Amino acid sequence: MIPGVILAGGASSRMGGYPKALLPTGHGDETFLGRIAATLRAGGADDVLVVTGYHDKSIGALVERLPTLVRVLRNPTPEQGQLSSLLVALRAIDHPGVRAMLVTLVDLPLVSVPTVRAVIDGYRRTAAPVVRPERKGCHGHPVLFDRSLFPELLAADPQHGAKSVVRAHAAEGIEISSDDTGAFADVDTPDDYERAFGRPLPPLNP
Repeated sequence: MIPGVILAGGASSRMGGYPKALLPTGHGDETFLGRIAATLRAGGADDVLVVTGYHDKSIGALVERLPTLVRVLRNPTPEQGQLSSLLVALRAIDHPGVRAMLVTLVDLPLVSVPTVRAVIDGYRRTAAPVVRPERKGCHGHPVLFDRSLFPELLAADPQHGAKSVVRAHAAEGIEISSDDTGAFADVDTPDDYERAFGRPLPPLNP
């Protein structure tokens, strides 16, 4: 079993406080979170979890309306950074039968189904400890961690997060060559949103 984890615990300060999980993609009532959850499932994730934090209530309300089944986990200390949210997910999914954990950020709504499938297929072929998309020397999401790395993630320095674990196993890991711009394009600011979707950020509803 390979669950997919969406990290959405941040304050979205660079987005003006607008919870990125709730941002519309412009396709009907589809949101960032809804699109990513559907993409993970279609790409082969056996389960989908979202880790909330600062916007727990609004994201929880959104999840209840999604067509894709998503489990909600709350990070009680989101101020401790992204690793703290990843560890909330890890503790929830670490049980017998789980082979690996697929992780992505709510900031990357345009990652494609083929990219997710390629990462999972790459892992199934090789059982590499880390699998991630790569393009022109840059690395994207989702990132897959084999369960052999779970103890190292749990012991990681919060200041460096999961990157230190990825770097330590880069030589053993595999990179999936990808032309999928959505796997590399963070949407962190109103300008990023306008570039990605061709329209201004909509006003935040009170």
